[in-house]
Amino acid sequence: MSTAAIVSIGVALFLGVAGGLLTEIGPWYRALRKPRLQPPDWLFGPAWTIILGLAAWSATIAWNAAQGPGEQRLVALLFGANAVLHLLWSPLFFKWKRPDLALIEVIFLWASLVALVTLLWPISTKASLLILPYLAWVSFASWLNWQIVRLNPRTAQ
Repeated sequence: MSTAAIVSIGVALFLGVAGGLLTEIGPWYRALRKPRLQPPDWLFGPAWTIILGLAAWSATIAWNAAQGPGEQRLVALLFGANAVLHLLWSPLFFKWKRPDLALIEVIFLWASLVALVTLLWPISTKASLLILPYLAWVSFASWLNWQIVRLNPRTAQ
Protein backbone atom coordinates (compact mmCIF):
# COMPACT_ATOMS: atom_id res chain seq x y z
CA MET A 1 0.00 0.00 0.00
CA SER A 2 1.36 3.42 -0.94
CA THR A 3 2.10 6.20 1.52
CA ALA A 4 -0.61 8.30 -0.13
CA ALA A 5 -3.18 5.57 0.49
CA ILE A 6 -2.12 5.13 4.13
CA VAL A 7 -2.32 8.88 4.80
CA SER A 8 -5.66 9.20 2.97
CA ILE A 9 -7.20 6.29 4.85
CA GLY A 10 -5.81 7.61 8.15
CA VAL A 11 -7.32 11.06 7.59
CA ALA A 12 -10.66 9.53 6.57
CA LEU A 13 -10.69 7.36 9.70
CA PHE A 14 -9.77 10.33 11.87
CA LEU A 15 -12.55 12.47 10.36
CA GLY A 16 -15.09 9.68 10.75
CA VAL A 17 -14.21 8.97 14.38
CA ALA A 18 -13.92 12.66 15.30
CA GLY A 19 -17.22 13.45 13.59
CA GLY A 20 -18.91 10.65 15.49
CA LEU A 21 -17.45 11.78 18.82
CA LEU A 22 -18.45 15.40 18.20
CA THR A 23 -22.03 14.50 17.29
CA GLU A 24 -24.28 14.42 20.32
CA ILE A 25 -27.76 13.10 19.58
CA GLY A 26 -29.22 14.19 22.90
CA PRO A 27 -32.27 16.00 24.22
CA TRP A 28 -31.40 19.32 22.55
CA TYR A 29 -31.13 17.72 19.11
CA ARG A 30 -34.17 15.51 19.60
CA ALA A 31 -36.25 18.56 20.56
CA LEU A 32 -35.43 20.42 17.34
CA ARG A 33 -38.11 20.64 14.70
CA LYS A 34 -36.78 18.92 11.57
CA PRO A 35 -37.91 18.88 7.95
CA ARG A 36 -39.96 15.97 6.62
CA LEU A 37 -37.02 14.83 4.47
CA GLN A 38 -34.74 14.41 7.50
CA PRO A 39 -33.15 10.95 7.19
CA PRO A 40 -33.16 8.67 10.24
CA ASP A 41 -30.22 9.23 12.60
CA TRP A 42 -28.79 5.75 11.91
CA LEU A 43 -28.25 6.62 8.23
CA PHE A 44 -25.65 9.33 8.84
CA GLY A 45 -22.89 7.00 10.08
CA PRO A 46 -22.98 4.66 7.06
CA ALA A 47 -23.36 7.59 4.65
CA TRP A 48 -20.31 9.37 6.05
CA THR A 49 -18.32 6.12 6.08
CA ILE A 50 -18.95 5.63 2.36
CA ILE A 51 -18.36 9.30 1.53
CA LEU A 52 -15.10 9.52 3.47
CA GLY A 53 -13.94 6.24 1.93
CA LEU A 54 -14.59 7.65 -1.54
CA ALA A 55 -12.75 10.85 -0.59
CA ALA A 56 -9.73 8.83 0.61
CA TRP A 57 -9.75 6.91 -2.66
CA SER A 58 -9.99 10.19 -4.56
CA ALA A 59 -7.10 11.72 -2.63
CA THR A 60 -4.90 8.69 -3.29
CA ILE A 61 -5.70 8.69 -7.00
CA ALA A 62 -5.17 12.45 -7.31
CA TRP A 63 -1.86 12.36 -5.42
CA ASN A 64 -0.56 9.53 -7.59
CA ALA A 65 -1.78 11.20 -10.80
CA ALA A 66 -0.32 14.62 -9.91
CA GLN A 67 2.41 15.75 -12.30
CA GLY A 68 5.13 16.95 -9.97
CA PRO A 69 5.37 18.61 -6.57
CA GLY A 70 3.24 21.62 -7.55
CA GLU A 71 0.20 19.51 -8.32
CA GLN A 72 0.82 17.34 -5.26
CA ARG A 73 0.84 20.49 -3.09
CA LEU A 74 -2.46 21.53 -4.68
CA VAL A 75 -3.98 18.10 -3.94
CA ALA A 76 -2.75 18.25 -0.32
CA LEU A 77 -4.03 21.82 0.11
CA LEU A 78 -7.46 21.03 -1.32
CA PHE A 79 -7.96 17.91 0.77
CA GLY A 80 -6.42 19.53 3.86
CA ALA A 81 -8.73 22.55 3.68
CA ASN A 82 -11.69 20.24 3.15
CA ALA A 83 -10.71 18.11 6.17
CA VAL A 84 -10.53 21.16 8.44
CA LEU A 85 -13.89 22.44 7.22
CA HIS A 86 -15.40 18.97 7.53
CA LEU A 87 -14.20 18.75 11.11
CA LEU A 88 -15.59 22.17 12.12
CA TRP A 89 -19.25 21.55 11.33
CA SER A 90 -20.12 18.99 14.03
CA PRO A 91 -18.90 20.98 17.04
CA LEU A 92 -20.65 24.10 15.76
CA PHE A 93 -23.95 22.30 15.34
CA PHE A 94 -23.92 19.71 18.12
CA LYS A 95 -21.43 20.77 20.83
CA TRP A 96 -22.11 24.52 20.75
CA LYS A 97 -25.73 24.04 19.63
CA ARG A 98 -25.37 26.69 16.93
CA PRO A 99 -27.09 25.50 13.78
CA ASP A 100 -26.99 29.11 12.56
CA LEU A 101 -23.18 29.21 12.68
CA ALA A 102 -22.99 25.69 11.25
CA LEU A 103 -25.08 26.94 8.32
CA ILE A 104 -22.51 29.65 7.61
CA GLU A 105 -19.64 27.17 7.97
CA VAL A 106 -21.25 24.61 5.65
CA ILE A 107 -21.07 27.14 2.82
CA PHE A 108 -17.28 26.99 3.07
CA LEU A 109 -17.34 23.18 3.30
CA TRP A 110 -19.51 23.06 0.17
CA ALA A 111 -17.16 25.48 -1.62
CA SER A 112 -14.18 23.28 -0.73
CA LEU A 113 -15.94 20.37 -2.43
CA VAL A 114 -16.67 22.42 -5.54
CA ALA A 115 -12.98 23.37 -5.57
CA LEU A 116 -12.01 19.70 -5.26
CA VAL A 117 -14.27 18.61 -8.12
CA THR A 118 -13.14 21.49 -10.34
CA LEU A 119 -9.41 21.51 -9.62
CA LEU A 120 -8.94 17.74 -9.52
CA TRP A 121 -10.57 17.32 -12.94
CA PRO A 122 -7.42 18.15 -14.96
CA ILE A 123 -5.28 16.01 -12.63
CA SER A 124 -7.60 12.97 -12.57
CA THR A 125 -11.17 12.82 -13.82
CA LYS A 126 -11.77 9.72 -11.69
CA ALA A 127 -10.57 11.48 -8.51
CA SER A 128 -12.85 14.40 -9.32
CA LEU A 129 -15.88 12.17 -9.93
CA LEU A 130 -15.32 10.31 -6.65
CA ILE A 131 -16.00 13.59 -4.80
CA LEU A 132 -19.45 14.04 -6.37
CA PRO A 133 -21.31 11.88 -3.77
CA TYR A 134 -19.67 13.97 -1.01
CA LEU A 135 -20.77 17.18 -2.76
CA ALA A 136 -24.30 15.83 -3.19
CA TRP A 137 -24.54 14.77 0.47
CA VAL A 138 -23.20 18.10 1.76
CA SER A 139 -25.63 19.91 -0.55
CA PHE A 140 -28.49 17.94 1.00
CA ALA A 141 -27.07 18.37 4.52
CA SER A 142 -26.83 22.12 3.89
CA TRP A 143 -30.50 22.19 3.00
CA LEU A 144 -31.31 20.21 6.17
CA ASN A 145 -29.21 22.64 8.23
CA TRP A 146 -31.03 25.59 6.66
CA GLN A 147 -34.42 23.99 7.36
CA ILE A 148 -33.49 23.38 11.00
CA VAL A 149 -32.46 27.02 11.38
CA ARG A 150 -35.71 28.12 9.70
CA LEU A 151 -37.90 25.79 11.77
CA ASN A 152 -36.17 26.59 15.07
CA PRO A 153 -35.54 30.36 15.11
CA ARG A 154 -34.99 30.45 18.87
CA THR A 155 -32.09 28.00 18.65
CA ALA A 156 -30.14 30.52 16.56
CA GLN A 157 -28.45 32.52 19.31
